[in-house]
Amino acid sequence: MPAISEVTAAGAPARRRITILGAGAWGTAVAMALAGRHDVMLWGRNAEAMAAMAASGENSYLPGFALPPQLRMSADFDAAIAHASGEQAMLIAACPVAGLRPLLLQLKDKNIPNLVWLCKGFENGTGQLPHQIFEEILGNTVAGGALSGPSFAQEVARGLPCALTIASHCAKLRSCVVTALHGGSFRVYASEDLVGVEVGGAVKNVLAIATGVADGLGLGLNARAALITRGLAEITRLGTALGGQTETFMGLTGMGDLILTCTGDLSRNRRVGLGLAQGKPLATIVAELGHVAEGVPCAKAVRELAQRMQVEMPITNAVAGVLFDGDLPHEMVQQLLARDPRDEAT
Repeated sequence: MPAISEVTAAGAPARRRITILGAGAWGTAVAMALAGRHDVMLWGRNAEAMAAMAASGENSYLPGFALPPQLRMSADFDAAIAHASGEQAMLIAACPVAGLRPLLLQLKDKNIPNLVWLCKGFENGTGQLPHQIFEEILGNTVAGGALSGPSFAQEVARGLPCALTIASHCAKLRSCVVTALHGGSFRVYASEDLVGVEVGGAVKNVLAIATGVADGLGLGLNARAALITRGLAEITRLGTALGGQTETFMGLTGMGDLILTCTGDLSRNRRVGLGLAQGKPLATIVAELGHVAEGVPCAKAVRELAQRMQVEMPITNAVAGVLFDGDLPHEMVQQLLARDPRDEAT
């Protein structure tokens, strides 16, 4: 049950001031979903792009979706942070993993109430998960958590149902996020397993590239099912080695997100795999996407992490080989088929 201070006299969640830092497709979609229930400001660093959004009522990253008239937009960072000040406010970071550290450094000297991040992946170079970057820069002075789960921005922008999980070590933040965000088309669950939730959200992008390759090569639905299932085993092996809970990987942020990203036509990472199967250069594929495909840098980070921790991740290694070592997609398939199944648990 939410605290008394978090509900109105009629029992509905109190309106909050929410600032979303990052005006890409996912940040904009979340802002659109919340604007009817809360006082939401969407911040983007490109003043010209934000002005164009305000003038057209549409984000070029989400063409065809009208922005709610009550949604505020700004390129003024200080004003956006000020909007999310106070006990009833919430700050949401909607940047890619590569942008999280610079954003946190900007926030370091600000008086922020909390921070929820939407990014999924490992940081290139350090191999850190988002919560590790957060703790390194902001320490324990601010409550933080990851909002993750199977979610395509286009469907959220259309108002279609979506189930997410807020993972945090802070019980008060978990309760706050569930109270504020649950409702309308959003169903929000809570978890203490921050590591497990983040690992599931990161590694599934790598496996979606593998599935895209398999689909692009015409290997069939049997192969796709096997790849997804063995991919879930890889996620679980790495996640538990890092301290995550096994049951987390059977839920929304593990199996649920994996299925969506591996099979959905809206999946950027799956489209990377489809392009690789067609023989396209990686640079061309990424340019055609026009969006960040987190599975590309994540494949390298996960391969390095798994090697350091001596965790067996053959699918991830094969994807990284195609992306970075010049291996051909059909060689990736042969490499995986040739493995002795007795080397792995079922």
